[in-house]
Amino acid sequence: MTQRTRTLRNAAVVGVSTALLGITAPVTASAASRPAEPLVWTACQGTGLDPRQQCATLRVPMDHADPDGPRIDIAVSRIPSENPDARRGVLLLIAGGPGGSSLNDPSGKGRKLPQDVRDTYDLIGLAPRGLAPSTPVDCGLEHADLATSRLRPWPSPDGSVDEAMATARRTADACARNGGELIKHLSTANEARDIDLLRAALGERRISAWGTSYGTYVGAVYAQKFPHRTDRVLLDSVDDPDPARVNRAWLAAHEQGVEDTFPHFAAWAAEPGNPDRLARRAADVRPMFLRLAARLDREPIPWPGANPEELNGNVLRQTMLDSLYSPSRYPTLARLMRAAQEGTLPPAPQAPPEAVLQNVTAVGAGTLCNDVAWPTSQAVYEKGVAESRAKYPLTAGMPRNAMLCAAWPYPQREAPVRITDEGPSNIMLLSNERDVATPLAGALKMREALGRRAVLVTVDSTGHNPYLANGNACGDETASRFLATGQRPGTDAYCR
Repeated sequence: MTQRTRTLRNAAVVGVSTALLGITAPVTASAASRPAEPLVWTACQGTGLDPRQQCATLRVPMDHADPDGPRIDIAVSRIPSENPDARRGVLLLIAGGPGGSSLNDPSGKGRKLPQDVRDTYDLIGLAPRGLAPSTPVDCGLEHADLATSRLRPWPSPDGSVDEAMATARRTADACARNGGELIKHLSTANEARDIDLLRAALGERRISAWGTSYGTYVGAVYAQKFPHRTDRVLLDSVDDPDPARVNRAWLAAHEQGVEDTFPHFAAWAAEPGNPDRLARRAADVRPMFLRLAARLDREPIPWPGANPEELNGNVLRQTMLDSLYSPSRYPTLARLMRAAQEGTLPPAPQAPPEAVLQNVTAVGAGTLCNDVAWPTSQAVYEKGVAESRAKYPLTAGMPRNAMLCAAWPYPQREAPVRITDEGPSNIMLLSNERDVATPLAGALKMREALGRRAVLVTVDSTGHNPYLANGNACGDETASRFLATGQRPGTDAYCR
């Protein structure tokens, strides 16, 4: 639970995305069909934690359709309200991913919350099912298949999807061999059921939540399945809830997300006085990037210690995607572009321990592959990649290519949850105008699905996760007011 836990949480930035196949009987058992076991709180292990943070283990069914069957551990944490007289309840922090942990977020993100929010709630974190130190899963992937530029399905330089389909079959087979029974039961719906058992174990009638990125989908699914067990729900960097596509829509969203965000990077990279300046004009940065990526497709540069051990066009494109998550990461891309132009490279980027990457990747694969079915036909991906490459050259067709769920061997156990306007009006959506991972278009679709239940606050800012990170003062104040008092704007709002 120490450095390993923190690294697991941070590794979610990689955004281990995947998808799926199959269909059988739905889960019908209630998450509350068996009384929750009491939580035993002890001091958390590790460094850099708030000394008030406590940890416990929640036991939940591996299969919620069989509540008396095998059980697994869910690691949870809390920091109690700083003012018991003002305490309203609990605020669950839901991480992104899938594959992200909020276990240490009461100590981390919790420090950023304003005092009235910390007074109002006990802050609650958890490592979702499958993610250490909860009962873990592992696909035992080959080292090369843990490369970020392999986990995202970048096509070959000529646009071929042959390698992506081969990777999908190889990695799905590894998950089937090594993932055990638990990998079949990783899903967003089951995470929502685990959360409701956590609510009961905490002794709370209702629960508030702050979900980020993929955590917004978890929060929306929880609010759909357990609407009257929700109090205040803040969804920050909002995913498209399209039940027909789910994570395929999230992957495809990078097309628009990059187009929305790259001009901001280009303007920064052309600013006079910027030590990492790439061009005199912002308009020159995009063609510069495209030319460099094409050159690296033809002539990769050796990069000892990296995975893969070369800087090729797709590694540069993946670095671009990662760097656009936050303006604070822009120098990483700019410096790599300059070094590649000069034929020299910086030291290889430090990766999390391989055991951590294996675990995070397996949780991402199992969750997304069990959530929704992906096409299995190579022709579908060939058509989509060709169309995407023509319209969105920066992302080179990756957002419509095949991930390992195109070859997932397990049948789907239940249909994706359809988000609707049925339930209390207690949800706030917060989304940046320019977000490479969860573009505003996805938030608008979530807003439409939730109807009267939600208001959308659009933030005039750039980056992923606006609240207390890449947003602005107006967005932060609006979200904090909602969490502390329940007050939302009367209608959808815009924060300049």
